[in-house]
Amino acid sequence: MDLKEIQSLIKFVAKSGASEVKLEMEDVKITIKTTTDEKKGEATTYVQQIPMGQPMPQQQPMAAQPAASAPAPAEGEGAAKKDEDSKYITVKSPIIGTFYRKPSPDKPSFVEVGDTVSQGDVLCIIEAMKLFNEIESEVSGKIVKVLVDDNSPVEFDQPLFLVDPS
Repeated sequence: MDLKEIQSLIKFVAKSGASEVKLEMEDVKITIKTTTDEKKGEATTYVQQIPMGQPMPQQQPMAAQPAASAPAPAEGEGAAKKDEDSKYITVKSPIIGTFYRKPSPDKPSFVEVGDTVSQGDVLCIIEAMKLFNEIESEVSGKIVKVLVDDNSPVEFDQPLFLVDPS
C-alpha cells in the first residue's frame, strides 16, 4: 500500500467520524486511531503500519468499560423471546452517530411505545458530524419497543425500534 492510498484512507476515516479503523491485507496491517483534544478542539490521528511478516508490537491497553454481564436466560425463556420478537420488524440505524428521540430537549419525543406510525413518519434523529439526519419509518405499524437510550451513540445497522406491522 503506497503513501497516497494511506493518506486517502486517513481522510476517509476522519470524515466518517470513526474513532478507530483496522485494515488487514495480505502484506500489511494498518490501524488508524483518531483522538480529539477537547481543550484545543483539535483531532489527532495516529497511524500504525505493520508488515505482516513482523510480530505485533505491544500496545498499552486502552481503558475499557467493563461489560455489563446479564444473567443468561433459561433455554425456554430465550426461545420464547426469539419467537415473540420474530413477528416484529426491526428498524435499524442507517448511519453511525448519536441517537436522539426528540427534535430538541424541550420538545416531546417523536414516538413513544404504543404509538402508531405510518411509512415516512420521523422516528428519531441521528447526529453524524454535526448533521442531524431524520430517520423515517419504512413500515406502518405500532412501536413495541425503543431499543436505544436517548442521547447515546449508535453504530451502523444497530437495532433502534421494534415495530409490530399488524
